Amino acid sequence: LRLTQLESELHYALEHGEFELYYQPIIALSTNQLSGFEALIRWKNPKRGFISPIEFIPLAEDTGLIVAVGDWVMKEACYQLQTWMRQFPEASHLKMSINLASHQIREPDLLDKLDSILAQTGIDGSSIRLEITESTLMDQGEQTIKKLSQLRARNIQLSIDDFGQGYSSLSYLHRFPINILKIDRAFVNQMSDGGENIEIVRTITVLAHTLNMSVVAEGVETQQQADILKQLGCEFGQGYLFSRPLTAADAELAIAKSINLSQVS
Repeated sequence: LRLTQLESELHYALEHGEFELYYQPIIALSTNQLSGFEALIRWKNPKRGFISPIEFIPLAEDTGLIVAVGDWVMKEACYQLQTWMRQFPEASHLKMSINLASHQIREPDLLDKLDSILAQTGIDGSSIRLEITESTLMDQGEQTIKKLSQLRARNIQLSIDDFGQGYSSLSYLHRFPINILKIDRAFVNQMSDGGENIEIVRTITVLAHTLNMSVVAEGVETQQQADILKQLGCEFGQGYLFSRPLTAADAELAIAKSINLSQVS
């Protein structure tokens, strides 16, 4: 019963604007400068308060609602970026990372939707990073590779999320036009001096650089982790050490602060 109820509430939430986006800063490790945000969906249900994505995203996937939810996120995140770029011309380098579900990749009109959003917002494709999980990539065939290439042709950056969790990652990586690997937080968490996970992170970083990709480490919580990652050549970090996910208003303050800092230095 709970699931059916949640499903109808999910429909309702989409129609009545109960979703909002939070934005988690992504930091350039070499300069400690803000380089962009990952857009994260939150559901504020009037009766139940915040419902975790862990609870409603799988349901949205099972019911096919994930496409509508994902489209909303894509549009909302791009409009937000447009607003910030107008407000802060000095922040034109910021990138917006947006998660793309496997159902969305299979949608025949994904490219049309994206073209239309880019046209409406006037954002350049290079300001957007679409994050795809490793398992999603493995599930798709030649069609996907073609579609990813079409996204790259629009300068949109492609990122593999939670890298290292899944499959025989190495054998397929070079077949996909990917720009960024995101190292799964599980590896970052267990990374202490001399730990074996340091070697895993080092290997992923070297691999990424060999394939001309850059690396984002997720779940960075301590300065020690940030220092090790920087030493290993990892370009970007996100996690509670830098900031938890922020409301749009707080993210705006973070942008203003980062601009002031860069002008001072």
